[in-house]
Amino acid sequence: MVGPYVPGPHALPLWPADSPELASLGNDPSPTLTPYPIAGDGPHPAIVVAPGGGYGFKAEHEGGPIAEWLNALGIAAFVVDYRVAPHRHPAPLHDIQRAIRLVRANAAEWNVDPERVGVLGFSAGGHLSASAATLWDLGDAASADPVARESCRPDVAVLCYPVISLVATPHVGSLENLLGPDASDEAMHALSLDEQVNAETPPAFLWHTSDDEAVDVRHSLRFAAALREHGIPFGLHVYPAGRHGLGLATEDPTVGLWTAEAAIFLKDLGFGSGKPTRA
Repeated sequence: MVGPYVPGPHALPLWPADSPELASLGNDPSPTLTPYPIAGDGPHPAIVVAPGGGYGFKAEHEGGPIAEWLNALGIAAFVVDYRVAPHRHPAPLHDIQRAIRLVRANAAEWNVDPERVGVLGFSAGGHLSASAATLWDLGDAASADPVARESCRPDVAVLCYPVISLVATPHVGSLENLLGPDASDEAMHALSLDEQVNAETPPAFLWHTSDDEAVDVRHSLRFAAALREHGIPFGLHVYPAGRHGLGLATEDPTVGLWTAEAAIFLKDLGFGSGKPTRA
């Protein structure tokens, strides 16, 4: 286990202090994972939460409050504080992959089921979660690090107004923060995640608003279409109006329905109680 575990929320280092992943941080804070565990009988399903912020920062309202909502559904939550600009790809991807592996490696200590570990992300965090769902591996069985031996494939993905394509109607801020202003076509296509879906991509729940002016709704539509093409189960909810970055959307009685719909979708996959409970 990385660091002493204190029942959450309490941030833990994501990487060992001597990890090459941390060599370029300079004075930047190290990436962390904050557990929001579930007490009582288990093991419980778990979801790694990736807040949005255009790969330039992390939005607080898309972190802790989301973890508390998941707890109310009987799901252990883990908020990942991943690297953002000036750090570029693949640093954020490595961080969320490490978070998934870390949850599985510590499944017994955290009372979670290693075969029910998902991801949930907003906006650029949705892009990161979709990256985790499409660009995963099964771990390195020969590694001396027991965490690195674990699979980083999530069992479900919840994508909230996600950035998906870096080619079609791209969110320019996310694109430049992740790949730099002079990204090659090859790099942009490699991280356009509708192009990376295959038959082994996990089920996904997506929601968006049709008039989102920051991240076009066609991002969610593209990913859903790719899932359909490959026969992957998905849920897609597009609400008629609502600004970008609503999070739990507790102030919007229409868009706020996404939490109930997501809870039902997750329950059908064995994640949580399905209660339409809000944080």
